[in-house]
Amino acid sequence: MTEPFLSIRDLRKAFGSFVAVHDVTIDIPKGEFLTFLGPSGSGKSTTLYAIAGFQQPTSGDVLLEGGSLLSVPSHKRNIGMVFQRYTLFQHLTVAENVAFPLRVRRRPDAEVNRKVTEMLSLVRLESFGGRYPGALSGGQQQRVALARALAYDPPILLMDEPLSALDKKLREEIQAEIRRIHRETGVTILYVTHDQDEALHLSDRIALFRDGRIEQIGTGEDLYLRPQSEFVASFIGNSNFLPAEHLETVNGAATIRLADGSVVSGVRNDQDFSQGQKTRLMVRPEAFRLRPGPATAGLAVEFIDTAFFGERRRVIARTAAGQEIDVRPTSDMAHAQEGIASNRQIYFDPAAAFLFPA
Repeated sequence: MTEPFLSIRDLRKAFGSFVAVHDVTIDIPKGEFLTFLGPSGSGKSTTLYAIAGFQQPTSGDVLLEGGSLLSVPSHKRNIGMVFQRYTLFQHLTVAENVAFPLRVRRRPDAEVNRKVTEMLSLVRLESFGGRYPGALSGGQQQRVALARALAYDPPILLMDEPLSALDKKLREEIQAEIRRIHRETGVTILYVTHDQDEALHLSDRIALFRDGRIEQIGTGEDLYLRPQSEFVASFIGNSNFLPAEHLETVNGAATIRLADGSVVSGVRNDQDFSQGQKTRLMVRPEAFRLRPGPATAGLAVEFIDTAFFGERRRVIARTAAGQEIDVRPTSDMAHAQEGIASNRQIYFDPAAAFLFPA
């Protein structure tokens, strides 16, 4: 069996009595873009710092091509790192910043000059080599930091919330640049963020952290369409959770009774609920429709607020049981305002909903 390129084995990190990372295990193939996603304090950055060598794990191991990195100092691991703060040398030019890790490694001048030219071209800052960081925008400075981190051809690039200090439009532009650079270089990237949209946009796979553990790991589509827990369903995308009573499950399709007494059949379910057990039905806001379709279930509501966002409309509705839910119809935008004004029901496909324990 082929050894994984990078392997995290039973990694644990404690600070006194507080355990920040609980026995995390991940195998990462060469060239993958893996994102550590999760709320603040979930252990994602601590795990990244253990890989970088900035934190010594309490137990467990980090293996690169089968060899342990634990006894290797951080500056000798040959791992690239990009932080939220750009950490550029303000007294050096852009070209000198990019050249710095090569100079430290005593590379020949010809190689240094070639790599600086190559890296500035990679991040599309060819004409900025003679400028100083203070003359650059935040996005340009982060691209210089990225060029510097890649200049010595590290096998792994670690990125710790590198875009969180940028505005939304600039974040989206730099995300596109990071995706392009990943495609062009093939470097293995481990990326930390608390932004689910960023993770979904950038990643081959996402490891969703919660309380120092990985709650679920998979593609963005896996986590969005096949969440393994209510936490995953609520963190990846927006979700509505409706109280429901489980009546029966046959061949993975559940029949439930909602709080208003209506019975819904065909809900996806792979859990062992007993008859009459209290559960929670998860329906994505964009799964609701204002018009019925084949095999849709209806839910009586009162519309109480609406907001227009250009490509979509967000509606707040109240069920007959008094619960407010988020509705974001997508396929019938042209009729959305008319439907909101006239409808007293919304519709969803039960097969697109999920059932979780109450």
